[in-house]
Amino acid sequence: MKKGDHLFLVDGSGFIFRAFHAIPALNRKSDGLPVNAVSGFCNMLWKLLTDARDTSVGVTPTHFAVIFDYSSKTFRNELYPEYKANRSAPPEDLIPQFGLIRHATKAFNLPCIEIEGYEADDIIATYARQAEAIGADVTIISSDKDLMQLVTPNVHMYDSMKDKQISIPEVIEKWGVPPEKMIDLQALTGDSTDNVPGVPGIGPKTAAQLLEEFGDLDTLLARAGEIKQQKRRENILANAELVKISRQLVTLKTDTPVDMALEDLMLHPQDGPKLIAFLKAMEFTTLTRRVAEATGTDASAIEPAAVPVEWGAAAHGPDLDKGEASGGPAAPAAAEPAKLDAPKAATPAGARESEAFAIERAGLFKDQPIDRSLYETIRDIATLDRWIADARETGLVAFDTETNSLDAMQADLVGFSLALSDSRDTGRPGTIRAAYVPLGHRSGSDDLFGGNDLAPNQIPMAEALPRLRALLEDPAVLKVAQNLKYDYLVMKRHGVEVKSFDDTMLISYVLEGGIGTHGMDPLSERWLGHTPIAFKDVAGSGKSLVSFDRVEIDKATAYAAEDADVTLRLWFAMKPLLAARGLTSVYERLERPLVPVLARMEERGISVDRQILSRLSGELAQGAAALEDEIYQLAGERFNIGSPKQLGDILFGKMGLPGGAKTKTGQWSTSAQVLEDLAAAGLELPRRIVDWRQLTKLKSTYTDALPGYIHPETKRVHTSYSLASTTTGRLSSSEPNLQNIPVRNAEGRKIRTAFISTPGRKLISADYSQIELRVLAHVADIPQLRQAFADGIDIHAMTASEMFGVPVEGMPSEVRRRAKAINFGIVYGISAFGLANQLGIERSEAGDYIKRYFERFPGIRDYMEATKAGARDKGYVETVFGRRIHYPDIRSSNPSVRAFNERAAINAPIQGSAADIIRRAMIRIEPALVEAKLNARMLLQVHDELIFEVEDAEIEATLPVIVDVMENAAMPALSMRVPLKVDARAAHNWDEAH
Repeated sequence: MKKGDHLFLVDGSGFIFRAFHAIPALNRKSDGLPVNAVSGFCNMLWKLLTDARDTSVGVTPTHFAVIFDYSSKTFRNELYPEYKANRSAPPEDLIPQFGLIRHATKAFNLPCIEIEGYEADDIIATYARQAEAIGADVTIISSDKDLMQLVTPNVHMYDSMKDKQISIPEVIEKWGVPPEKMIDLQALTGDSTDNVPGVPGIGPKTAAQLLEEFGDLDTLLARAGEIKQQKRRENILANAELVKISRQLVTLKTDTPVDMALEDLMLHPQDGPKLIAFLKAMEFTTLTRRVAEATGTDASAIEPAAVPVEWGAAAHGPDLDKGEASGGPAAPAAAEPAKLDAPKAATPAGARESEAFAIERAGLFKDQPIDRSLYETIRDIATLDRWIADARETGLVAFDTETNSLDAMQADLVGFSLALSDSRDTGRPGTIRAAYVPLGHRSGSDDLFGGNDLAPNQIPMAEALPRLRALLEDPAVLKVAQNLKYDYLVMKRHGVEVKSFDDTMLISYVLEGGIGTHGMDPLSERWLGHTPIAFKDVAGSGKSLVSFDRVEIDKATAYAAEDADVTLRLWFAMKPLLAARGLTSVYERLERPLVPVLARMEERGISVDRQILSRLSGELAQGAAALEDEIYQLAGERFNIGSPKQLGDILFGKMGLPGGAKTKTGQWSTSAQVLEDLAAAGLELPRRIVDWRQLTKLKSTYTDALPGYIHPETKRVHTSYSLASTTTGRLSSSEPNLQNIPVRNAEGRKIRTAFISTPGRKLISADYSQIELRVLAHVADIPQLRQAFADGIDIHAMTASEMFGVPVEGMPSEVRRRAKAINFGIVYGISAFGLANQLGIERSEAGDYIKRYFERFPGIRDYMEATKAGARDKGYVETVFGRRIHYPDIRSSNPSVRAFNERAAINAPIQGSAADIIRRAMIRIEPALVEAKLNARMLLQVHDELIFEVEDAEIEATLPVIVDVMENAAMPALSMRVPLKVDARAAHNWDEAH
């Protein structure tokens, strides 16, 4: 190598993870081998080798090498054992691709370099300095900030995804310091991804300011006592030794013992037959054609190479230094992989930096108009076969069903739509085309005397379903849908189980939880700038509403094909942002795998006893009637208790009760909160009205309504679960809502007795014990709470003893009740006013309780303040598994709005983490039951409780399996400082089991 030559050093490990997360699920058709990372890697290399002169680098390299990490253990682990200790196992679909990518590098006729005990960055640093020393130029193909310390006038970096060269000005612009000070800056800030400690509270901006003021890290440490800000000064002084260790960890070695000399890195022409043999073995048809054309090789004459596949870490994995330890897009949605990363684990190098680029690419979709006139109606088998063949060829299809009901358990399949793209590159969707396949549209009107015959020119259901099954059950084809659970259940009732899928609703929920809704129409407007056809525009509304099987097929095509078209475009727009924001694992480990689990639960349903419900309706009616008489006596007259206007006039007009406030319409407010406040103040009439409302609501919502939800064929009640309707990640149920049946009063518990097991079986209720308090003790790291949970002590009695100095033994129930109210109230950010109402005490006394609580458990106050500050800074909070919950209004100038968002932000990581834990348990329980050869079926999820139906003979064997999975649901990704505890028992009905 000589002066004037140009060396390209490719960060191979970074390329692997960028490719893996940028390319959706892709499997070799011959054997199902995952190859999406290999495909992306090969295409990125080929582009570099052929197009480098036309990029911002502007030069063709003379020398070229691809550098990999050998393993995750290096000399840095001897300096600091915790270095990268938070890294989880690589995604299962990526493991076999590590070795294949090294074979790919050699097939490209390029040096493939890795050295045991050293990171790829150290090898790159060594070659960069060697080449610079002899006057050569160097371009490092990476955007990793760890490599920016190497940038000089002759050493540049190149971000291939953004086509951006990173030189000295770009480093200064981004980090506020020149490259030679990047080591000092990183030593101060640390790196949660690599577990580099740094100094708590010192971010890049602060570090840059300190280095500008003091010059370098050594001077800063020597003169730390001069820092004006007390907290900053104390943190630096207290962590001085850790900063020095951090500097050693982030400093790249420039004397790595490399075996290949610079002259051995000379770039040689591509060996066309060798490269084509590898590409044909991987079944990369398009790239094979490009290489053949560029090298003048007859590809048809070349046999595929015999490429060994290493399934495991022996393939020089896990390469976690550049990647996110989360599942890849090809992971089967129904299976729970072995590990889920903790929130700060292994975000891909440069992924955060690529977020702006991902958003910019997403914005391009607003410039691509949707033309409904191009949609096709598929009316014959030959055309359908062509579309399905195209879908299997590209390996990507958007899919949507059209039915005649919103109830997936009773809906008839009327038709389905497909959308295809000629590209799988999430940054370049190519041309999208969409079509609708009518199957069950009927002629005539929808009234009693209308025709009921099938409309002509539709493919018979019996002919379409086998073809659709072959497509939807093909794991090599990624199916993209919006709210897939509905389509999944509809197709499952037709004997089709959708495999390998993405759900745009859930992708949006992970990206923007707390920001807007996640239905297709608002997503289309937000991401695509397109307003889809409204359902009422094709099916009518009010008296003119018809079911979809009565919609004209032309209108149905425009509506249904557009749904698939929009869904596919949304996928292209949003999917790259998961990796860019480090949220891939949340989607792939907490959201997507739950879809088939919930669909199976909804399909199973649960039995209810009509006779019990009928008897309870009568009892509730009698109770409500008795309360009405009391209310009329207390009010001094009869009136319509259910009328807010009449009730308000009685309470605040006639009786002049305190707390009256009028709404915008001029009526007195009689909301539940207003009445609860009056009842808590000891006023008898409001208390009776509250009780009356509860009884009448239970009667109308449950005992009267539940029989109407019994399925005519299964004779069971089938609730519907929503994955993306709450802010914190909790599931919600509807039609009917089984999560709001009260359990703290006798009437609510009686309703649960109507939920029964079938003959020969029992119901098992498995309920997490005080899970949110346990999560709080873990997150806020409260020693007293942790110890109490570890010792199995009554947490409320312990709190009362700590606060009020009362011995646990013989503690009055009232004292424990107050401590319990405070324990749970604190989790929800309760105010002195709210606690006073709940306990029926003066606000000043409640304020004293809260103050004393924080004095006894100071870590909780620290947690709350840190959480609010973090939410104000970032606009979101995170659960222990990395789920983001956004609170954009936490910076509102309106004090009440701001205060509400602060309280919600304090609670969200606690409630959200508990929700994530039970999601993980639900995903893992079914495989555990199958492995144990047990037939238990999970039926319901109600907040922290799971309900199963179990054969009598298997109860004793099933209980420990359920408890073990639930109590260890956080493991191995998260080592809880507080043990999780599950109470489980079996009985004939839900109430007795709880």
